[in-house]
Amino acid sequence: MQDLTVTLIQSGIIWKDIPANLSNYSQLIGDIKIDTDLIVLPEMFNTGFIVEPSGVSETMDGMTVEWMKETTRIKNCVITGSLIINDDGRFFNRLIWMRPDGSFETYDKRHLFSFAKEDLKFHKGMKKLIVDLKGWRIHPLICYDLRFPVWSKNTLSEKGYAYDLLIYIANWPSQRSLAWRCMLPARAVENLSYVIGVNRIGMDDYGNSYAGDSMIIAPDGEKLLAIEAEKKGIATFKLSATDLLDFRSHFAFSQDWDHFKINP
Repeated sequence: MQDLTVTLIQSGIIWKDIPANLSNYSQLIGDIKIDTDLIVLPEMFNTGFIVEPSGVSETMDGMTVEWMKETTRIKNCVITGSLIINDDGRFFNRLIWMRPDGSFETYDKRHLFSFAKEDLKFHKGMKKLIVDLKGWRIHPLICYDLRFPVWSKNTLSEKGYAYDLLIYIANWPSQRSLAWRCMLPARAVENLSYVIGVNRIGMDDYGNSYAGDSMIIAPDGEKLLAIEAEKKGIATFKLSATDLLDFRSHFAFSQDWDHFKINP
């Protein structure tokens, strides 16, 4: 397990304009001048958070996935973010974990935001995703998933911890930003894991404003990095493998965790 360099991109999103958003992120990613292992983009980074998927969905061989393949190849790092995918007539809020060699993994958002009627047009995911990068086990999730700690729960077995880094990508509105700022550290503390939260800024066409508040949290709940609220920003940080292992060794609260199974 090596140290892991991660880059968070906090930006506005142009409503339903996929080419313009991809152009914006190409420019922002091009501004990253130091080597990084992982670039994290917000939820629905190419359209904004839309609950009516017709007209803005793509397939897995569409423009955005191809853009992710090309961009990861150029930057030689993993890129992750979510978009609206039409999978054989069913719509998913799908996170793509794209590697530089063009291989990828996917996670479909489990907890659809019924408050905004996301559940009426989208199908929910049934499986978790845990990926490996430089010896790290990483568990990426999407926005509303943050409110459901059971789905995010880390586990410990003879093989070790299920994951070392928990990621939430989001379009999390400003009026509920206190919950965002409280729950990210809570997930870190309860799971003995680093946590990354990446949120958008600006205003969408539904009238929702977004403050960003993108951050990295240490396993003890300390805020290691924060991008200024309501500001476009790119921030890169190196996560220490040694610090994580030392913390888990000294504070082995995981030995007292409850054991349970989730039935999706």
